Amino acid sequence: MPDGFGADRGLKTELETVGVRAEYVSWDDAGADWDEFDVVVVRSTFDYSRRRDEFLAWADALGGRLRNPPAVLRWNSDKRYLSDLASAGLPVVPTIFVSPGDGQPPLEGEVVVKPTVSAGARDTGRFAPGAHNTARALLVDITRSGRVAMVQPYLPAVDEHGETALVFVAGQLSHVLRKRAVLAPDEVAPARDDEIGAAEVMYDEDLVRAGDATGAERELASAIVAAVAERFGAPPLYARVDLLAGADGAPTLLELELVEPALYLAEASGAAYRLATAIISG
Repeated sequence: MPDGFGADRGLKTELETVGVRAEYVSWDDAGADWDEFDVVVVRSTFDYSRRRDEFLAWADALGGRLRNPPAVLRWNSDKRYLSDLASAGLPVVPTIFVSPGDGQPPLEGEVVVKPTVSAGARDTGRFAPGAHNTARALLVDITRSGRVAMVQPYLPAVDEHGETALVFVAGQLSHVLRKRAVLAPDEVAPARDDEIGAAEVMYDEDLVRAGDATGAERELASAIVAAVAERFGAPPLYARVDLLAGADGAPTLLELELVEPALYLAEASGAAYRLATAIISG
């Protein structure tokens, strides 16, 4: 989105208020002179997952000026990072990864199927046992295209409580969001036919609102961000930690967003200022 994502546009205003020249530039703009900029912050590159190799090559070329850094983007842009976090002892939604050439995994109960490289719920579906054949067909479609698929149990708590999304800026909690359930039963999420190709539901204006987090959710989200800081030597400039209640009611990680998450800065007073200050501080 070359003009920025609507809910995050306050960031540019905050930067300009303190005298920083800031502008949106498409990452794939062949005419862009990236040497003009001291810092480049990835924000609404929602098309990256369709051209991940190209996107990462662009990130590598910018090197140390890029936030989040290229190594973070490479790691986080493939959802197999969940295995690394699980190995670190953090509670993660149980996940089976299916590579091209693998056999079909067993499917039990209601499941979610999606690619490991994706954004905006693209090629993602939710399937009860009666629709497992449709789930298997989606697995075939993903792996036949050369991609890796993943299978997770559908956690029913999301239908009642939604997701809790905790946004961190420079390693500190900035604000909390509540995101309602995205996936309808027994279907691949209908996607908009455009360059981004995100699921239609992602465009709903009431999808995400300001929310609250429990002490357990805050503790887990902080531990996840701390694990990223330890892995890469510094906390990320921005992070969105998406949590659900697991089968035992305790919070568990659904997804860690470090590439281009919508931060919904407009939903929290001072959030755009906090991010602008972190950018300026380096």
